[in-house]
Amino acid sequence: MTSEQKRHVAFDWGGVFTVGTFDGRSTQNVADRSGVPVERVRDSYFRHVRQLEVGAWTLAQFWTVMQEEAGIPMPYGDFEELYLGSIADNAPMYATLAALPAGVRVGLLSNNYPVVSDHLRRDPRFARFHNPVFSNELGHKKPSPESFAALQAAMGVPAAQVAFVDDVQENIDAANAAGFHGILYHHDHHAAFEATLAEWLNG
Repeated sequence: MTSEQKRHVAFDWGGVFTVGTFDGRSTQNVADRSGVPVERVRDSYFRHVRQLEVGAWTLAQFWTVMQEEAGIPMPYGDFEELYLGSIADNAPMYATLAALPAGVRVGLLSNNYPVVSDHLRRDPRFARFHNPVFSNELGHKKPSPESFAALQAAMGVPAAQVAFVDDVQENIDAANAAGFHGILYHHDHHAAFEATLAEWLNG
């Protein structure tokens, strides 16, 4: 970080570095592969996914419950491969990330899951993030105050110097309440977002 750079940025992952929702795509993929109706898959998935988000269950425990509850004939190994394969990168955002000036400190605050967070950390592109914060490792998920306190601690600079980018208004509201500069994102308006971020960083 250079002494001249006074403003920084942190991002959400799902819906920002991915196109659409990871949960929606993964449950559809499970339904397609297994032949179980997607409504039944999603009913079980969303009933229990918080256990993943706060790190209370492993991914294998989660899948065991889903298998039994929704009657899905798929071994865990196949599910894990399908789950990780449900990530659809938002290529323009990764290009934006790579183009950020070296002096800009870049954070990440994501409601995420065991195995997925490890998978992301192994991605060379994630080396650009400074101390990523994942809910499943923290034990708290957005929009909790604890999440944003953890992000500020991970960034190592005051919240007022950090823009937080998310695709959910509730999380933007929580970021603003915690002293960050919230920027709401939608992948259909990426060019406008880039202009907004550049204006913030250069302000």
